[in-house]
Amino acid sequence: MNFGESARAGAAATRPPRPSEQRLSEQRLSELRSAIEELPDPELPVVTLGDLGVVHAVRIGADGTPEVELTPTFLGCPAMEVIEQAVRGVLTEAGHPAGRVHRVLVPAWSTDRISERGRRRLAEHGIAPPGRPAGAGPVTLELGPSCPHCGSPATRPLSPFGATRCQSILLCTACRETFAQFRTG
Repeated sequence: MNFGESARAGAAATRPPRPSEQRLSEQRLSELRSAIEELPDPELPVVTLGDLGVVHAVRIGADGTPEVELTPTFLGCPAMEVIEQAVRGVLTEAGHPAGRVHRVLVPAWSTDRISERGRRRLAEHGIAPPGRPAGAGPVTLELGPSCPHCGSPATRPLSPFGATRCQSILLCTACRETFAQFRTG
């Protein structure tokens, strides 16, 4: 090894690693996931990606690069590109511009993934959150989702298509207001 090679080797050994070269600790990975989960949904900014349960996984890839897996709420969701760009922005801001974002379709997203906070926020903004699936036990018959305006269960479908592809429009027969609801399938 000549002097030039020796000097370069010494400089490389003493310089601190770049953020993208550092392995993520479990705490940093958790912080990264939290930052991603707090991104607002581009179509419904009253809820976050975490509220909707679209963040499937945040992990460290075999090469040490962060990988984020997202499950769209609706197959063909037009907001996915915007969501992926926002997630890449968080990765870059955290010092990981080479971080990868993947769409995961299996298991498919379902309304069961919406958090209680997300359900509350949807209802506060006039969107009826879907009901929870019935567990084991007696089957109950429901008329439909309760109206987020007056609370009446006397609602009926008005249109299978809402403002976004993952919503439908219902009518409350008690207060005569229309409202959106997340489609369950």
